[in-house]
Amino acid sequence: MGLFNSISAWNANRLEKHRVSMEEKGLCPDCYGRGYSSFVPTEYHFSDIHDCPGCNGTGVYADWAAMNGQQM
Repeated sequence: MGLFNSISAWNANRLEKHRVSMEEKGLCPDCYGRGYSSFVPTEYHFSDIHDCPGCNGTGVYADWAAMNGQQM
């Protein structure tokens, strides 16, 4: 279990570091400020593929934080 905990802690730290970096730049952490998500859609995904689900397509960190309940 120690290995699993260390990998989980490393990944959580990596994600938080990315979020802080994007917050400093004012960009959405999910789409890197592009406003669209670059995933491969499947037959089970029916939303607009051009809009990032984290920021509603704006690419702005403030919109992402509001959608995800983050404090600014």
